[in-house]
This record gives sequence, structure tokens and C-alpha cells, in this order.
Amino acid sequence: MQSSAKTIEEYLSSIPEERKRSFLKLRETILNNIPKGFTEELSYGMLGYLVPHSIYPEGYHCNPKLPLPFINIASQKNFIALYHMGIYAKPELLEWFVTEYPKHSKQKLDMGKSCIRFKKMDDIPYDLIAALVQKMSVAEWINCYETQFKKSK
Repeated sequence: MQSSAKTIEEYLSSIPEERKRSFLKLRETILNNIPKGFTEELSYGMLGYLVPHSIYPEGYHCNPKLPLPFINIASQKNFIALYHMGIYAKPELLEWFVTEYPKHSKQKLDMGKSCIRFKKMDDIPYDLIAALVQKMSVAEWINCYETQFKKSK
């Protein structure tokens, strides 16, 4: 479910009231912990934390006009989703997260390849998300991305 919002403020105002406080706290957790160099923008109809073209001019291989995505958060129909490309690309980061999750949440981990779904707003492990966000710098993400996703030329 992608939003048609044109600005971050418009996106935030469209979040259902019962989810807004949790979503804003998740956003704040990311903004307070994400390494220098990533920027917050609307991306794929969600809030995105990206490597801007000023740092990585090649952009995203799927569409080089877009900056390189790293993390997205979205208010979906029945949950809040956090998409973390580093978890998808780096098995040891995924392993760390899966191991740590039960130490921070009573809920069973609901996760896809890069998507972590939070259905219970009162049980989002903000401290674990803060640690996850800090685990990869812009340079580390670019290196991981080029190793894992870019096709050889």
C-alpha cells in the first residue's frame, strides 16, 4: 500500500490516529540513530532513508534517477513496516537481528526478506531498532550494495 502523499508532512498527517504515536516514535528513533550521510525523503510512497545522489551519483540500479534506498518505514493497512536493505543484503546482520529480537519483544518476529512488520504498536522494540539503524554507515551500505546487488559491467 503506497501513499500518494507528496511531502513528508502530508504522509505523516495521513497515518491513522491509532498508529500515529508509534509511527512518529519509530521515525524519531531512526532520525536520532541513523549515521551521517543518509537523508530522509519520500521514497516508493513511504518515508525513506537514502544515500543521496550527492554521495552516490549512480543511484539505485533499478532506476538510477532514484537515490540509493537503505531503510523505509510505512503505515500499511494492518501494521507498521520497516524495510531494511542491510538485513536483506548482509546475512550476519540478519542473524544478529533475529537473535536479538526475542530479547527486546514479547511478540514473535514477523519478517520477510527485508520487511519487519509490527502489528502491536505497544511492542515495537525501539531500542533494538536504534541499534539496528546504527549498524551500517553510508560507506558500508554502498560497499554492501555494490557487492550484493549491482550487476557486473
